[in-house]
Amino acid sequence: MGSEPEPGWIWPEPLCHPEGEMETSQAPATLVASNWLSLDTCGDLGSLALGRWVEGNLEVLAKAQLDGRSLSSTLVGAIADLLRTAGVKKPEGIVLVYGPGSFTGVRLGVAAVKGLAEAWAVPVVVVSGLELLAAKAGVDAAAQDAHRQEVFLRLPDFGAASAALEMLAGAEEMTAMEARPAQISVCDDKATAVLAACWPGASLVRTDPVTAVDALKYCRARIEAGESVDLASLDGHYLRRSDAEIFGKSAGAPQS
Repeated sequence: MGSEPEPGWIWPEPLCHPEGEMETSQAPATLVASNWLSLDTCGDLGSLALGRWVEGNLEVLAKAQLDGRSLSSTLVGAIADLLRTAGVKKPEGIVLVYGPGSFTGVRLGVAAVKGLAEAWAVPVVVVSGLELLAAKAGVDAAAQDAHRQEVFLRLPDFGAASAALEMLAGAEEMTAMEARPAQISVCDDKATAVLAACWPGASLVRTDPVTAVDALKYCRARIEAGESVDLASLDGHYLRRSDAEIFGKSAGAPQS
């Protein structure tokens, strides 16, 4: 059965492109009526979903939760099981939450999507998990735990109404910021604690963590507009380097 949009969601306006400029050869109406696979592998708990739009409502054909600790050995099998459950041989497109989050989880999700999309010859649409988190709460800023007393932070670009900035920030960076959002969407206790300490005047809007179903709902306009990415240049939205990059150089540096 189709479902109505959840309260609090900000739905992006459909984007209009001149005829012939879409990155896929399918018409928007065909894309949005097709079966789309959605993946979020960025956190401790990831998710999969398969859905399509029927008379303007998203119909979720199947969904599943993922254990972020075992993605390397279970992700491709979980996708196959999801498609089998829905009776679908392959989707007509993929939506990917491409970060930020666990470096390994983001990397595995990107690698799986690139391989599957090339094999299936289907378009890929990407979205930031912070963008989803902000939209889910109906605000324009969001934060989530990045460990080490830091947060992944999405802020409106106060100089451009339609733009946003996403960054890795700790207490020092946050307390130094002069322009601060009045409301921030959060979904975990650690990010809530960091924000409450650094920005005590901000209103923290608590919401559930984003899921693959949320990504499907939010990306409808991007799918309609044919906003697919180039697989050759697709990479994760990491915001932080891997631990190997951070600690490897210091560990391998020559001793003086």
